[in-house]
Amino acid sequence: MPLKDLAEIVRRLATAVDFADLAQAAKALAKAPDHPQALYDFGYSCVERGVSFLGVPALREALRQLPDARPLRTELISALEKEYRHAEAVTVLGELGAELPMWPERYLLARNCLLSGQFSRARDAFARLPAPEDDTWLEAHGRLTDMLRRAERATMAGPLDDRDLRGWHLTLTGGYLATLSPYGFESGMNGRYAYLQDTYALCRGGINRLAIALRAAGREPQSVTVLPGRSDRILGLATAEVLGLPAEPYASQRRDTVVVAYDLNEIDDDVADSLRERPEGQILFEHATCWTDPPVAAADVSTLLAQTVVAPWGTRLRMGEDGPERVPPDTREEAEIAAEIVRSDATPDPGDGETPTDTDAMFSAFVAATAQGWPTGPRPNIASPGPVPSSKFA
Repeated sequence: MPLKDLAEIVRRLATAVDFADLAQAAKALAKAPDHPQALYDFGYSCVERGVSFLGVPALREALRQLPDARPLRTELISALEKEYRHAEAVTVLGELGAELPMWPERYLLARNCLLSGQFSRARDAFARLPAPEDDTWLEAHGRLTDMLRRAERATMAGPLDDRDLRGWHLTLTGGYLATLSPYGFESGMNGRYAYLQDTYALCRGGINRLAIALRAAGREPQSVTVLPGRSDRILGLATAEVLGLPAEPYASQRRDTVVVAYDLNEIDDDVADSLRERPEGQILFEHATCWTDPPVAAADVSTLLAQTVVAPWGTRLRMGEDGPERVPPDTREEAEIAAEIVRSDATPDPGDGETPTDTDAMFSAFVAATAQGWPTGPRPNIASPGPVPSSKFA
C-alpha cells in the first residue's frame, strides 16, 4: 500500500480511538509521504502505540533515504523485534558489514541472530563484541551471554533447529519445558497448545516431570512454597504431596524450595516481580506458561506452553444437546481437588500421533545433559517466541 494511503487510514483509526500523537504523525505523513522526519515520526508513534507492523514500511523508507541515520536504524530494529521479525532485523543490521558499530548495533545483531535461530552467527557476532562501557547495557549483555551459554549446552542434547521447542525454550528462558502438546505438531504448533481445557491428568503429569527434572539435575529442595492464588494453592498442595515435602506459605526469600504457580500471569504483580530474583536453591515451577504473553519471571520448569488455558476446576465449556454450554467451576475445598490431582492417571494423551516421541527417559536425559549450573541468576522475561514457528507467529 502506498504510504500516503496507509497514513490516511491510520489517521482515521487513531482519531477514532483518541491516539492524538499517532493521528498527528499520520496526518503529517499523508501530507509529505517522502519526508524523512514525517516517516520517522509516524514509525516511532506506531511502535509506541503497539502497532509496530504499521510503522515498519515508513521506517524502511526513511532509512533508505538516510542510510547513515543511526536513530532511524535503531527504531526500525525495535519495530521488527516487537513483531518477532528477527531475521529481517539481522538483514538490516548486516547491511553495514564491517562498519557496524559495537553498541548497540552489534549487540542487536547477535541478539537477533539468536532469536531467529542463527546460533553460529550469533556466537560469532558476540565474540567480537566488547563489554559495554555504558552501564545501561550491562544487564542486556549478561542476558545474551547466558542465552548463548545455554544454547551451547542445548546443542549437546538436541538439534536446536526450528522444531526443537524444548531446546530453544531452555536457551531463551533458562527453564525446562516438561511436555509437548500431543496435538497439531505438524499443523504449525510444534509442541505448543493454543486453547486448552486443562485436566487433572495433565497437572499430575507436570508434577511427575518436575520430579524427574529435580532428580536429573541433582536438586533436593526442602519444601514446596505455595503462592496465594486458589489455583496456585491447589497445585502447590498436590506438588507437595507427590514430592513428599512440606507445604509452606509464600515467602520471597525462602531458599531450597520449589515455588509452585499454576499460571504466573494470574498472580499479584508484586509477587510476580519478587520472583524475578532468585534466592539460592529456589526453583520456580509453573504449570501453564503463556507463550504469546510471557510472564515477567520465567519459570525454571514449565509443564506446558499454552496461549489460553482453563484450569480443570474453572468454568469450562462442553458440548450439550443444544450446542456448547458452560460448566460451573468446581467449588470443592482446595485440599480435596489437590488430592484428585495426586490420584489421577498421568498416562500421556496419545493425541493425533504427529508429535515426536517424548518419554520420561528422554526428558530426563535432556535435563541431565544441560543442567550444569541450573538454575542460577535472575529469571528473565524474554518477549519473543524464538525461532520455532507457530500457527500464530509463523
